[in-house]
Amino acid sequence: MYNDLKAFAENHNVTLVAVSKTKPVEAIRALYDLGQRDFGENKVQEMVEKQSQLPADIRWHLIGHLQKNKVKYIAPFVAMIHAVDSLELLTTIQNQAIKNNRQIPVLIQFHIADETTKFGLSYDEAEAIFEEIQKNPMPELIIAGVMGMATFTEDKAQIKAEFQQLKKYFDTIKAKYFANDPEFIHISMGMSGDYPIAVEAGATMIRIGSAIFGFRD
Repeated sequence: MYNDLKAFAENHNVTLVAVSKTKPVEAIRALYDLGQRDFGENKVQEMVEKQSQLPADIRWHLIGHLQKNKVKYIAPFVAMIHAVDSLELLTTIQNQAIKNNRQIPVLIQFHIADETTKFGLSYDEAEAIFEEIQKNPMPELIIAGVMGMATFTEDKAQIKAEFQQLKKYFDTIKAKYFANDPEFIHISMGMSGDYPIAVEAGATMIRIGSAIFGFRD
């Protein structure tokens, strides 16, 4: 299945993030040996432990909800933080980037699902953050795009509509705040059950776990 997914991603010019949460280092290394370099984890401690045991050229994506007090543990090496949902978290990432003398790419998470349990910002909340950043730039942050999760449902029309909404948010924000920024390019959406719909709607990055590694316990 991995080779099919890799080919699909390459054919659609999409970054495939292999979601390796709860999976052993050996499983990640096997995929690494097949050429995979982007891996996603949702827990900081697990990511830090795995990063120390695996090749240095792996690009680690923190895809889960991130607490401010844990940013310092991943700031030295994380390739991208997907689920940024507050100005306070952005400020913390900026400060840790300065301490580590590097820039850190981030995605702004929007709430697009019809589920209150999922994190993310409304459009107005996100716009308030972008307005603040325009007034007080954070040069160590690379705001690379947006991220969202669709509702967990069998209704493909609903999923499609939610992904299309995220694409509209991206287009509006790009035009208004990042028109001249070549690094604001990513729409991270789509998982094992809905990635074809996400890519059709404009995803540039898909986060695939069970379709690669098998279902988790």
